[in-house]
Amino acid sequence: MGNDAKTLIDRARALSPEDRIALVEDVLDSLDHADPKIDQLWAREVTDRVAAYRRGELAAKDLNDVVAKYRP
Repeated sequence: MGNDAKTLIDRARALSPEDRIALVEDVLDSLDHADPKIDQLWAREVTDRVAAYRRGELAAKDLNDVVAKYRP
């Protein structure tokens, strides 16, 4: 983390709780922009997977089995 970021953090900590919340929300909103190129790649991936499923090349999996795989 650079000095500019550290300075901003120090200044942000001096703000009221309400202003800090507003700042955090604004920063998070600035990161939440869709990338059209990535969206296009995902759309193509979905199309390819659905086509493979319909051709019988890709099997469906039960959601509970998939979720169970990632539970501790």
